[in-house]
Formats: sequence, structure tokens, C-alpha cells
Amino acid sequence: MDRPVHIAGLDHVVLRCRDLDRTRAFYEHVLGCVEERRVEAIGLVQLRAGASLVDLVPDASSAPREAANMDHVCVAIAPTGMDDVLRWLAANHVETIGEPTTRYGARGYALSIYLRDPEGNVVELAMPDGTSR
Repeated sequence: MDRPVHIAGLDHVVLRCRDLDRTRAFYEHVLGCVEERRVEAIGLVQLRAGASLVDLVPDASSAPREAANMDHVCVAIAPTGMDDVLRWLAANHVETIGEPTTRYGARGYALSIYLRDPEGNVVELAMPDGTSR
């Protein structure tokens, strides 16, 4: 039997947030996502990220997080100067992790940088075909 599952791309990532408003503001203001839908009954906010969604849901737990439930999410961004991206992140007090480097992903090699959102989740910004700083 032929495999009936053929991945077309990343559909969405769900992040549990202790400060949903702050996290939503980060994804909207810093990364440029646009709120697409809310489900008030469960506190869900869905943000459009290109062809994908970043879903934010409240995490009312006060227990310390002992381990991450996700390593990172990678968001492809339009090619631009990496120095401009780094200046933008710094101006918005965003913690970056390491230095920009070329990494391999779904769209091939891309210049990328890791950063943390307000909830501590690791986000990789990748510029496909972005080979310059």
C-alpha cells in the first residue's frame, strides 16, 4: 500500500502562554504576524504567519516548567539584511541566541538566527536564499 500521508508544509504551532497578551504583542509587533481568529471560550488566539498559524493558548499553571515541550519553531522570513533584523530585535529587547549562521531547513539553506519569545520559546528566523548579513 502506498503511504497516504504527504506533508505539504507546517500548518500551525500551538504555544501555551502564561502572559498571552505580551506573547501576542511580540508575535504581532516584532515578527509581523496578524491576528486572524479568536475562540474566546478557550482563550485561543490564532496569528497568521505566512501560510501557517501560530496559535496561542493560556497556560494558567503556576508550577515551574521543568522541561520544554518544544525545541523551537522556525519561521521563514523574506530575504533582507541580517544586520537590519538584528537591530530590529535589539531595539525591541529580544534575546537572541548565538550568532546568525547558515542552516538547512524545509526551503533549503538559509541564514538564520535563534531568539526567545516572551514565554521562553525558541524561535528561529530563517531567510531562504539569505546568504549575506
